[in-house]
Amino acid sequence: MDLGTPAGRPTVTPSGDDGAMSTAIAPIEAGPALAGRAQSILAELAGTGATLRPDQLVAVEALVSRRARVLVVQRTGWGKSAVYWIATRLLRDAGAGPTLVVSPLLALMRDQVEAAARAGVVARTINSTNVDDWRAIESQLADGTVDVLLISPERLNNAGFRTNVLPRLTAAVGMLVVDEAHCISDWGHDFRPDYRRLVTVIDGLGPGVPVLATTATANERVTADVAAQLGAGTVTLRGPLDRESLGIGVVELPTGAERLAWLAEALTDETFTGGGSGIVYCLTVAEVERVAAWLQGQGVAARAYTGATEAAEREVVEADLKANRLRAVVATSALGMGYDKPDLAFVVHLGSPSSPIAYYQQVGRAGRAIATARAVLLPADEDRAIWAYFDSTAFPPREVVERVLTAVADRGPIRIPTLEGEVNLRRGRLEALLKVLDVEGAVEKVPAGWVGTGRRWTYDDERLARVAAARLAEQEAMVAYATTDGCRMAFLRRSLDDPEAAPCGRCDRCTGVPFDRQLPRVRVEAALAHLRSGDIVLEPRKQWARGVDGRKGTIPAGRRADHGRALALGADAGWGTEVAAALATDAPITDDVVAGLVAVLKRWSWAQRPTWVTWVPSRTHPHLVRSMAERIASVGTLELVHAVARVHDAAPPQARMQNATRQCANVTDAFTVVADRLPTGPALVVDDTSASGWTMTVVADALLAAGADAVLPLVLWRRP
Repeated sequence: MDLGTPAGRPTVTPSGDDGAMSTAIAPIEAGPALAGRAQSILAELAGTGATLRPDQLVAVEALVSRRARVLVVQRTGWGKSAVYWIATRLLRDAGAGPTLVVSPLLALMRDQVEAAARAGVVARTINSTNVDDWRAIESQLADGTVDVLLISPERLNNAGFRTNVLPRLTAAVGMLVVDEAHCISDWGHDFRPDYRRLVTVIDGLGPGVPVLATTATANERVTADVAAQLGAGTVTLRGPLDRESLGIGVVELPTGAERLAWLAEALTDETFTGGGSGIVYCLTVAEVERVAAWLQGQGVAARAYTGATEAAEREVVEADLKANRLRAVVATSALGMGYDKPDLAFVVHLGSPSSPIAYYQQVGRAGRAIATARAVLLPADEDRAIWAYFDSTAFPPREVVERVLTAVADRGPIRIPTLEGEVNLRRGRLEALLKVLDVEGAVEKVPAGWVGTGRRWTYDDERLARVAAARLAEQEAMVAYATTDGCRMAFLRRSLDDPEAAPCGRCDRCTGVPFDRQLPRVRVEAALAHLRSGDIVLEPRKQWARGVDGRKGTIPAGRRADHGRALALGADAGWGTEVAAALATDAPITDDVVAGLVAVLKRWSWAQRPTWVTWVPSRTHPHLVRSMAERIASVGTLELVHAVARVHDAAPPQARMQNATRQCANVTDAFTVVADRLPTGPALVVDDTSASGWTMTVVADALLAAGADAVLPLVLWRRP
């Protein structure tokens, strides 16, 4: 693939036996002429009223005149992307090769392509959603008709891209841009292992190729780390982080129902929304879907947006929000970095992000081009549990990593399902570990699986301990933010080491005007009913885990549980408190929880109604689970049958098993059917919890093999 420049611009010509490109770039001297040209390009990009900021010009001059490496740390809306569009245009006009932009999100890429066009820059993107266009885009790069190629950091982890495209692109690139550069640093709030490959890309750039890294969310520690990875002599431009249009506040409410009621009241109040639209952030996918449904039911034009949302639907939601056809998008952090809606009127958080830095990044979406915008945090008691879950996905302990390295070295090429049998790690965590080890050169992915490279690799206990301590400190800082008596904006700015942090005069603490509001009782009751009305479905396992003795392949339909139900999901605001209290002891089930279970059963659209009830013998809650079966049998006038017994108690608790292979193997021989006769008709099988689903899978297999007509699982709690 040859890379060139568009017609009418100085050409980039191949040289050398390997076909690598060399560029004859016309000198670009700093001074009034360059400043005037930069200003005119900015006017094309942002309109005639736009004025080049002093640090924007400093960055552009450093990139195009000195071919420097530049780190720009400026607040959201400052105009960081304008720097690389202006620099790209100037470099391309002088004969440089195309700019390579590494950007973390599809939403950001789409906005960047549109912005580039306004600056007279032709941009294309290679990502997972446009595979059919890749060959044509590569051809356009070769023809010189593309000025900018945007890729995700994950593209750098694609072996084909690294082998076939990246070397030629790196040899010809006119400038490298690393967007959301805090992701390079494991001190940053959104560390991504694939970004680590950028250090190798940077080291492989030709002499005189400028590099620009940008971020809005980096404290001094992250800034220093990123600058060090860019290389000696990096020019760092850091500005104040105040958001003059943004009024922020915190509303503390004791229940999830009250938080939903507050949200509905606020989003139907023009004095809060200003007639505009905004984003409601939640910490989990399940919460996003539940909150979006609540708002829709309250007459608010709202849509959900998560990492699980299809790409085409994401584009529709983004466009509808941008055009104010929606009052709100309810989202996870998947809608965040780089999303560009200058008139976003509000950001509400139901639940706290785990760090002030992440929170600042998300509220920074609002008020970029309007005089007044609002950002309100509604913290929840369950926030800490959610933070703890995400903490559990951190880098594994030394002994686990060494076990992975040994397995890969001794048995490679080895595939992940086989590795799961060797190492007690969840698949997602194992994949993330292998990605880090791959980036750091200890392992390598080949077509047949993973192999060791033989390179020396050392587990850095000290660094990982520092990172873990920093994460914990950030969580405590978020708790302190919610309760501070001082200016909230100043608190956030100090968290990002802004030396100019000062009282903003706009937040609820500075003004003395809280964001509290009267909550009609009928709205709160409706919110609680909504929280308790959603069906939490238990999906049956359809395949046996690989590597488990005696269990292989597809689970036949006749030996598989039906779809089941759970009363509570994680620490949800519907039944979470009551279920947590029930699981804290082994007391008989309470009347309130029974009522909740009966409501679940009434909503269940049975293909066949159960005729009898049994239970899974529990090691931790034997009395609770049996009483649950007894009460449901009594209420539903169903036959109660002691059908299943635990064969042994020697296996470790299932909660300690981290992946499918270990979870399945741990319960494969743990239960047996003890009833002499199973009643006719489907069985309702109750249990306390469902984490992996393997216990119910094994019990259902045994019951169906013994003659049960169907197995309908019902549990108190399902792990998210």
